[in-house]
Amino acid sequence: MAVKATWEPHEKHGRLTTQSDLPDSVFAFPKERKEPLTDAEHVRNAVARFDQVIDVSDADRALAFANIEKAADHYHVNLSETDWHQLGVHPQKGRKALLADLREASRIREATPPEEWPALLLDILRASGWFPAAVREIVDQIEKLPANASKAEVARIVSAARNKMKARKARQHRK
Repeated sequence: MAVKATWEPHEKHGRLTTQSDLPDSVFAFPKERKEPLTDAEHVRNAVARFDQVIDVSDADRALAFANIEKAADHYHVNLSETDWHQLGVHPQKGRKALLADLREASRIREATPPEEWPALLLDILRASGWFPAAVREIVDQIEKLPANASKAEVARIVSAARNKMKARKARQHRK
């Protein structure tokens, strides 16, 4: 069942001094008053930070995505995602926890033979819960590699994807 968006464009002009000046209908997450959707830049930020909003239900995320879609249409922002699940469901960990995870991943990688690195990378990405569309494209390419693919081949795929994402961001920034 499709969720009905509650987002409405905010037409008030002038300087807003606080977030509380905005009506609930301007936010992706209206109950939490998170992620204001007041212009194209804010819509792009809401997409990028979607999985950073914590303590919300799946229904809240579905509503937020419907609001983001409606605002994106209004401000002419192209969304490649068609469902909120593609934006991530897991809140991002704090910096210390993330660093600990990276150290653990590095320790595991050092103990893993190079021919198993592609599979290890996929396992780490899946376990982290950070699996948006950009990563899915990389994963698809890595899964097509032979089991004995070198570290350099994996790095080439990741580097090409990084360059593609940078070019996409540059094009969006010019708009």
